[in-house]
Amino acid sequence: MKSVIRNASVAAAALALGLSITAIARAQDKPTLAFVVNGASDFWKAAEAGVKKAQAELPDYDLQLKYPEQSSVAIQQRLMDDLVTAGVKAIMVSAVDPKTSTDGLNKIASETALFTTDSDAPQTKRVAYIGSSNIDAGKQAAEIAKKAMPDGGKCLGFVGLLGADNAKERIEGMKEGLAGTKIELIDVRGDDIDQARAKKNVEDALVASPDVTCMVGFYSYNTPRIYEALRDAGKLGQITVVGFDDDPITLGGVKEGTVAATVVQQPFEWAYQGMKLMAAYLKGDKSGVPADGLIIVPTKIIGKDDVDAYAANLKTMAGK
Repeated sequence: MKSVIRNASVAAAALALGLSITAIARAQDKPTLAFVVNGASDFWKAAEAGVKKAQAELPDYDLQLKYPEQSSVAIQQRLMDDLVTAGVKAIMVSAVDPKTSTDGLNKIASETALFTTDSDAPQTKRVAYIGSSNIDAGKQAAEIAKKAMPDGGKCLGFVGLLGADNAKERIEGMKEGLAGTKIELIDVRGDDIDQARAKKNVEDALVASPDVTCMVGFYSYNTPRIYEALRDAGKLGQITVVGFDDDPITLGGVKEGTVAATVVQQPFEWAYQGMKLMAAYLKGDKSGVPADGLIIVPTKIIGKDDVDAYAANLKTMAGK
């Protein structure tokens, strides 16, 4: 009897192991799609929610969002190389520095379907870009500044990656939007997505450039660091702050009036629409890829009267 029970237990264990191996094999059989960001930032939390929503609608795929260990071209490239080696079928990337990454991005494009987001790399063999028009976003930042500073003034900008297309285009768009006014964007300082350095750049500017009357945070975390530096210096409300994106500190500043307004993007939609686009593309459906390879998700200005409704919508998208 004991032998029978023991044999039954062994058979049951073997069956369970077999089922487990089968489940793992099936999971491994699912094509993997990856969304690779440019660095650690709360900005990408909305993209995580977008990936999660897409995953619920694409059960036959394994969707992943990946953060590089550091905001570095070499580290991001190594991450993508590792993903390709692991068999990932498509990658959507916010390239750290597209201008210096052409060869590396083309290498990835030759091995898997490559899409870009946030910061485009149009000179590469990427299939398509899905994200904001950063030129238009820069022009919207100029509109905020013009409304807040009718008598003119000097603006100083702060950004993570000076070499990234999204940074260059936002700066270019803002300068275009300010042309012919008494407002000037005199300089932009980079921090390589280093939060401590981002705040110190602002602190140094307050000492070195006392004539600056406006500060612009071109990346999602730059406006919060501007806010903190001005708060610590007792200068909140004395300098016009133009924001980008929807960090809680930024939205709080807009609501209390210490941030004039902020230009928000839709990373949730980039991820959600992007994952579905890649899945369709892999199945041979290329109808979602426009002739120019550009899928623009509009940006918009959030002012004091818009904050509560916008914040509520963010929670809804995140499933909270």
